[in-house]
Amino acid sequence: MRRRRFAAAMGTSTLLSPGMLRAQAAALPVIGYLSGVSRSPTEGRLAAFRRGLSEAGYDEGRNAVIEYRFADGDYDRLAAMAAELVRRPVNVIVAVGGPRAAQAARTATSALPIVFVVGGDPVRLGLVASMSRPAGNATGVAFQTVEVLAKRLEMLLQLLPKAREVALMVNPNTPSAADQVRDAEAAARVAGVRMQILRAGSDAEIDAGFATLARTKPEALLIGTDAFFNVRHKRFVALAAAQRLPAAYEQRNAVVEGGLMSYGPDIDDAYRHTGLYAGRVLAGARPADMPVLQPTKFELVLNLGTARALGLTVPQALRLRADEVIE
Repeated sequence: MRRRRFAAAMGTSTLLSPGMLRAQAAALPVIGYLSGVSRSPTEGRLAAFRRGLSEAGYDEGRNAVIEYRFADGDYDRLAAMAAELVRRPVNVIVAVGGPRAAQAARTATSALPIVFVVGGDPVRLGLVASMSRPAGNATGVAFQTVEVLAKRLEMLLQLLPKAREVALMVNPNTPSAADQVRDAEAAARVAGVRMQILRAGSDAEIDAGFATLARTKPEALLIGTDAFFNVRHKRFVALAAAQRLPAAYEQRNAVVEGGLMSYGPDIDDAYRHTGLYAGRVLAGARPADMPVLQPTKFELVLNLGTARALGLTVPQALRLRADEVIE
């Protein structure tokens, strides 16, 4: 009798025993989070992803496990990391931090679901069959940042109406590099300015690119679309400021740090929707039936203090158009 009472009294403790806790954790769905960049500069985006995941009914540590893999800007590591997640195995791979992460995941598996965030056309990148019906095992969020380059150049030239030469720095390791160069050169021809192209795929090459800019002295700089570049926004802002070079960026974080202007999609919102999609996949949805999402809102952010420091006058029309003006 005492033994039965003892067993009943210990029932709750038995449920929480280390062995059963491990079994419970093993039963939770696992998300493989594959990123081409480093963790620390992207914590805000990771928080946005978790927020979307929570909205879909899943919380890390409560009813889902997340396995993280960060390539720290070394895109050549992504293939091995993706293969490792497939062997783990995970229930879904979330591929972020540049198109190369999504391509590595797609190469590693044609069976496990993949949810991506990419800048560029996922059809041309080989990730999906079409935007509306992906057809395979991958879907996600795609923002057409390459096409936005022309608009960014147009706005930059409103600040520098007498400019005759603008430079574009691109990462040759990103799949959209050639498209960015093509679109920027086409936009420059329309605007009647020369376009100087600089290629940088490492910190040393970024420094060398700015050394070239110090010699060639273009009147403005466009920073190309690339996850490796985006997490180095402070470095770009400091290098541009040292040369008093007006620069336009893809994302707001550079302008907050003292960059002149940015024009691009709301990246945090893209990551939130990625979390929502990952949650839907965990609940049983098929990527083949989930259309690729495209942001419809693009934000213009201006830093008036930086404009004044550079001796630039911000046209009233551009100020009125801005979604955010930093004094």
